[in-house]
Amino acid sequence: MSGALAPDARRSVVRASLSVGVATGAYGVSFGALAVAAGLNIWQACAMSLLMFTGGSQFAFIGIIGTGLGAAPAAIAASSLLGVRNGFYALELTQLLGVRGWRRVAAAHVTIDESTAVAVTQQDVRAGRLGFWVTGISVFLLWNLMTLVGALIGDALGDPKSWGLDGAASAAQVATMSLWTAVIVAAAIAFVLKLAGYLVPMRVFEGARTKRLTAALPIALLAALIGTQTFVTDGAVVLDARAAAVAVAAIALLLRAPFILVVILGAATAAGLRLLGWAA
Repeated sequence: MSGALAPDARRSVVRASLSVGVATGAYGVSFGALAVAAGLNIWQACAMSLLMFTGGSQFAFIGIIGTGLGAAPAAIAASSLLGVRNGFYALELTQLLGVRGWRRVAAAHVTIDESTAVAVTQQDVRAGRLGFWVTGISVFLLWNLMTLVGALIGDALGDPKSWGLDGAASAAQVATMSLWTAVIVAAAIAFVLKLAGYLVPMRVFEGARTKRLTAALPIALLAALIGTQTFVTDGAVVLDARAAAVAVAAIALLLRAPFILVVILGAATAAGLRLLGWAA
């Protein structure tokens, strides 16, 4: 497994990675708008995306902090709990990427669901490494850009409830400096959790059983994340438009549709069903 990837294989990986990056990064506009709705200012919203950079944890944080500054410990705990999965991803990626020194820090920061998924599904180690970096960096750049756009839009719109952007968050008024502390603490914990997996000594992975376990963990965690995001609402199992969207996306994947088309079809399915009044 030496030398460079064949040009066709390289283009295929880059194309798929960029598709994931564009589709995922664009969703940052939603985070930016909801963060402002939850009481963060524009710079705090951007700092979360820049420093924390793990969407699930970011949404968990703003969903709780919106109830008031007193909820900061709960917001930090919720975002940290969701961030644990990134540390498990890193256990597998540290073998795949073979990073050392400062590259561990860079790899840790862009270790997210999407970069992990692209990396571990490649049949070639070189393709996995390329997919990880292209996906991680493209999501990072676009997610941060769209967070700024969303925060500016949310700030300009004023009361998000009148525009349907409030979600589960409330526009609570919080003390700015204290909120900065909560943002920085949550972001620091999220990064440490990511980095921890890359700091585990390689000798730990030498056993065949350990290698099988670490290889299976990312897939199991990603599957669990998809399941909870699709079928769980407020702690209860719910069958709604999200399930239909995932089914349509799965069919599109089986038909080898480009990833960005898969995302568009899934989103259009959910939006259409909700417009028809089914399981909003």
